[in-house]
Amino acid sequence: MIKRLIPTIALAALAFTTLPARAGAPELFAQHCASCHGTSRLGAMGPALLPESLERLKRKDAVATIRDGRTATQMPPFSAVLSAAEIDALADWIYSPVSPAPTWSAADIRASRVEPFPPGSLPDARQGDVAKADPMNLFIVVEAGDHHVSVLDGDRMERIFRFPSRYALHGGPKFTPDGRYVFFASRDGWVSKFDIWNLKVVAEVRAGLNTRNAAVSSDGRYVAVANYLPGNLAIFDADLKLLKLIDGRNLKGDAASRISAVYDAAPRKSFVVGLKDLPEIWEISYDPAAKPFHDGYVHDYKMGEAIATPGYLNPRRTLLEEPLDDFFFTQDYTNVVGASRDGHGKVVNLDVRRPISNLDLPGMPHLGSGISWLRDGHRVVASTNLKDARVSVIDMQNWQTVATIPTLGPGFFLRSHENSPYAWVDSMMSPTARDTLQVIDKQSLQVVAQVRPEPGKTFAHVEFDRNGRYVIASLMEKEGALIFLDAKTFKEIKRLPASKPIGKYNLFNKIQRSEGTSH
Repeated sequence: MIKRLIPTIALAALAFTTLPARAGAPELFAQHCASCHGTSRLGAMGPALLPESLERLKRKDAVATIRDGRTATQMPPFSAVLSAAEIDALADWIYSPVSPAPTWSAADIRASRVEPFPPGSLPDARQGDVAKADPMNLFIVVEAGDHHVSVLDGDRMERIFRFPSRYALHGGPKFTPDGRYVFFASRDGWVSKFDIWNLKVVAEVRAGLNTRNAAVSSDGRYVAVANYLPGNLAIFDADLKLLKLIDGRNLKGDAASRISAVYDAAPRKSFVVGLKDLPEIWEISYDPAAKPFHDGYVHDYKMGEAIATPGYLNPRRTLLEEPLDDFFFTQDYTNVVGASRDGHGKVVNLDVRRPISNLDLPGMPHLGSGISWLRDGHRVVASTNLKDARVSVIDMQNWQTVATIPTLGPGFFLRSHENSPYAWVDSMMSPTARDTLQVIDKQSLQVVAQVRPEPGKTFAHVEFDRNGRYVIASLMEKEGALIFLDAKTFKEIKRLPASKPIGKYNLFNKIQRSEGTSH
């Protein structure tokens, strides 16, 4: 059962039988890889080996893994079995598309589900070190270097637990409102439900073949999963039992899209869905009492002159002129701020179901990491930029640019806290300034400090503790660290070793939807 729940992080299988030197890549894969990764490369004990699933793995790293293996897993080294040319051929093969495109049906999803700890089989109270900690000041840390997850006690700044995860977790983990469960989504489609109180993986299901992220409803009853491959939205109950699959198609059904993201809009009791290839935004209510709606215009909806769509678990479409994704939301979730592929920003109102404003956001804004705060009586939103060395600050009343703050380089993450006067931004997309965090005064909109603990090493992704007293930042290296910094003096407090920690998530900030962190 453990092997089913926690697959090895591998790029080949266990077989060591040598093929003739002239064997082609398909034959090599069938002999050495298929037993772990599936004959169709969809994954089994090991992860899926599809180009869509390997987006985060550089080809040279794939070659190194096949050649040298991976320590502490069942992935062996093949350097003594395969020639350099054969290893190179295998690397080319796993990055080539599968034709015809693989499918993953509702039956496949249901068959993949495992539940080692059914509801009621574990204590309904916090156990061990978790019981000694403030349950809302725990942190969940995703370590990509060796595909593990850590649980931290935020008050003691200590690691409570560390366990192997699925391969290449993607998108932030999502919590139930009571803080007991957290859900993880991996790049190759696995969704894992982890019981924080008991430190156990209690259920898993494979929702798709290339998954972007997951969202948990504000009442903790539903989990929605956005899939690039196949292009659909999978909706589950809290025990990861499939409720519904919604294909990413337009209303006519003659055009399809990948699903780029799904978000929980708590005040609206709905999920908001981004489509990568169609000019639409969907809102899907998870309220069983949701009112029906009409797609398109009707003469008089009060008289029932058109057939209405049931409001529960069906997409209510907002039609756009171009696809938008990478969303930021106003606090009441009425307005969605999104970016188009050419970098233009738009504000879309979900009530009137149409864009209401354009934004002046050149370059490639990263609205998904946007944060907001009050400044001079006005709420503003700030966004990093993946192409330009700037942070853009927008007034959320008139959607005009308040300021453009120069930074050391293009950045990915922006974080703050209600109890802090500062926002922290990285420059991790810069080849020269990726090792430096900048601290911005949220009122003056000026950079007031720089933090550079390890020259030349990537330093990014700040997360505050629940009270805003300190921050944790990631030294994103294979032999990296979690660095605790005083939120007022910016001085280092402590370090914990970590293997390429790519994200840290505080339970209180996430559950309470802090204005200083992404949702």
